Amino acid sequence: MSTSTDPTRELVDPLIPRSIEVLKAGQAPSGAFIASPSFTVYRYAWLRDGAFCAHALDVVGEHDAAEAWHRWVVRSIEAHRPMIASATNRVASGETPPPEAMPPARYTLDGALELPEDDDPWPNFQVDGYGMWLWSLEEHLAGQTLPPELTQTVELVAAYLEASWRLKCFNCWEEFDGGEHASTLGAVYAGLASAQRLLGDNRWRTAADEVRAELLARYVSAGRFKRGANDLRLDGSLAWLAVPFGVVLPDDPLMQATAEGIRRELTGPEGGVYRFRGDTYFGGGEWLLLTSSLAWHDAVTGNAAGAEAGQAWVRARALPNGDMPEQVTDCSQDMSMVAPWVQRWGAVATPLLWSHAMYLIAEAARSR
Repeated sequence: MSTSTDPTRELVDPLIPRSIEVLKAGQAPSGAFIASPSFTVYRYAWLRDGAFCAHALDVVGEHDAAEAWHRWVVRSIEAHRPMIASATNRVASGETPPPEAMPPARYTLDGALELPEDDDPWPNFQVDGYGMWLWSLEEHLAGQTLPPELTQTVELVAAYLEASWRLKCFNCWEEFDGGEHASTLGAVYAGLASAQRLLGDNRWRTAADEVRAELLARYVSAGRFKRGANDLRLDGSLAWLAVPFGVVLPDDPLMQATAEGIRRELTGPEGGVYRFRGDTYFGGGEWLLLTSSLAWHDAVTGNAAGAEAGQAWVRARALPNGDMPEQVTDCSQDMSMVAPWVQRWGAVATPLLWSHAMYLIAEAARSR
């Protein structure tokens, strides 16, 4: 739901107006959000990142900017309706289409498919972003009736999610790791549940319940969620299963154990949250957006001290101009892997719009 941040907090926390500025500056005329304006590899617009960026702008009252993003999503999806419908029908008939036949996780800023780069192909088959879009659309509408012109697009995406969630795909980190991921299913659940409420069609509630049942049956071990069906590790993205995806309530013992596991096992020496143990991307550093994700969960569950500690860590990692990086590498899990990534792609993406978005969302949650 949309809320404005406390104006007195803006006076003492310049990262709030700076984060809004970064998000709006990173929004193309089309409405798309570039993942990072200074990191060449992130020159695309992910549905995943964009869903959180739009939601962040909604919670600080920048509804027009959020609306522009949702309109861009609709145009991009409708421009590729034949591809999405074909993929949905093929999967529903029992076929497993090749990844290039599936809807992409990211588009160009104009809503087109990216051109393949033969020298360094990058995975682009992820289901989660489409669920995240439906979740963020419902949040953006904040109880208003779905505009009639969006009905067919929501139905198209819901049908795609219903058909494809059992397929093995890449996760929110572009990692395959077995192809089955709790955070992906959490996003699908949230999207289908939102589709049911937006469309008033219980078909999507039935589909959402099937996804939830799968999560509870195959993605739980030792009283907490696990990263994958066959991966016992924790992942920082598991915090999203309750807040905001609603698979379980934030105070559910299963979620409490998961959040405390993240705090215990994925928090680095300086207080930031790792993606997962064994991560080697830029050495596997501490991620700002995940630290704010845990702070968001803490704010919702009444752990004010935990939320403040996480947000304070994030604030301390912003550059002097207020720009926030994707991750910090001072305490990376594998320091020998920092330099190879810098040599390959350059310095860590800064600013990362998603980092700013999660910071704003967590601060808004703390203000409630």
